[in-house]
Amino acid sequence: MRKIISLSIISLATVASAQTIDQSQLQKYRQEFNADVNSVMRQNAIITESKIKDLALNHQLQNEIDHFFKYRVDVKGITDQKSSGRCWMFTSMNVLRPNIMKKYDINSFDFSHNYLYFYDLLEKSNLFLENIMKSSNSDINDREVVAYFSSPVDDGGVWNLFFNVADKYGFVPKEVMAETAHSENTGQLRSLLNERLRKGGYELREMKANGKKTKQLREEKLRIMSDVYRLLCYTLGEPPTEFTWRYKNNKGEIKTLQSTPMEFYKENVPANYSPDQYVMIMNDPTRPYYQIYDIENYRNTLEGINWRYLNLPNEEIKKSAISSIKNNEAMYASCDVGKQLNSTKGMMDPNMYDYASLLGIDFSMDKKARILTRQSGSSHAMALIAVDTDDNEQPVKWEFENSWGANNGNNGYLTFTDKWFDEYMFRIVIRKEYLSAKALKALDNKPVQLPMWDYMF
Repeated sequence: MRKIISLSIISLATVASAQTIDQSQLQKYRQEFNADVNSVMRQNAIITESKIKDLALNHQLQNEIDHFFKYRVDVKGITDQKSSGRCWMFTSMNVLRPNIMKKYDINSFDFSHNYLYFYDLLEKSNLFLENIMKSSNSDINDREVVAYFSSPVDDGGVWNLFFNVADKYGFVPKEVMAETAHSENTGQLRSLLNERLRKGGYELREMKANGKKTKQLREEKLRIMSDVYRLLCYTLGEPPTEFTWRYKNNKGEIKTLQSTPMEFYKENVPANYSPDQYVMIMNDPTRPYYQIYDIENYRNTLEGINWRYLNLPNEEIKKSAISSIKNNEAMYASCDVGKQLNSTKGMMDPNMYDYASLLGIDFSMDKKARILTRQSGSSHAMALIAVDTDDNEQPVKWEFENSWGANNGNNGYLTFTDKWFDEYMFRIVIRKEYLSAKALKALDNKPVQLPMWDYMF
């Protein structure tokens, strides 16, 4: 009884110290608003304009940024992921396209993202069901179980997911398995797939709770996966096991290539393009630098590698990135693309939009605070292809090759200042040889494992 009374007193004290909105507080807000001589002007300007962003545009700044670069990787052609979240897949393969075009002497080339998307969803479905069976003894409200059921599969991913699925199934040219209505607009497919997986996951848990044997659970899982395969075939088409690809080279010659997805993959991916030679480096100021982190269970294939990254200061990342660009090697990169993005001009800078002056409200937060409060996080992957430097070889601005089509940004490319890099760039995948000795040594550290619900997820 004393314990209950004590808890009640604590609860009452908490309520007493909290602040509700009363009439006196409302009156204070009104007085402060009306005392500001700019309030009426701001209200008149903003209240009928749906795009507040347009009013906040820093016109002078956009005139100070150009799209010329001292160092630029030899790339050409813009891809378009359409209404899908496959940026990680497009970016992973976009950095490989220049080598393909050079090898086959062609001016344009793209991979079949639909082909890999099929197997990515198939493998994610299998992993989800395996995780459900593994956690079947946990309460359905357990945080891990909730995370599984909240999003059985989605389009998202990072570079390790590309490697997991491509190294297992290979890849093919776009013409071999073209995009479909559902690979270009994935909402309905994902909705139906997740509904079937949630139903199947729930039934597997119920079977386990009712004492069914592991063999019976696995038989049921295979039936669920058969439905998954059928749904993917209906919406994306069935992937080829062998193919014939015809193309015309720059000499006007029509060539024919007969191959399999795995043969095409092995013949056209550099031998060193693997987690053995490449590493994801991240700038996360919320955690210690020169430490490896591993996101638990963040992968697409059951046997694949998790999302793993080496946390480094921005200056280290920039030096490595510049070395890669100077050596004509594009990099997988990801960032918080929506922040301070002028999509019309294809440029980004932390001061591109001045909301503080427009609204009279201070929005300033540093990168650490934005991450911890979920105000900022990596939202999109693109290929990092260029850097412009000053007379002292210090970076001034950078360039992304995007996958939103040629009509977006600066003909499909995005220019961002070095200040924007500091604030909103998160990670790149780079060949280890471009890292400093200190960074290379840090790769020997034991990874710190982070939960699958980590804020960097």
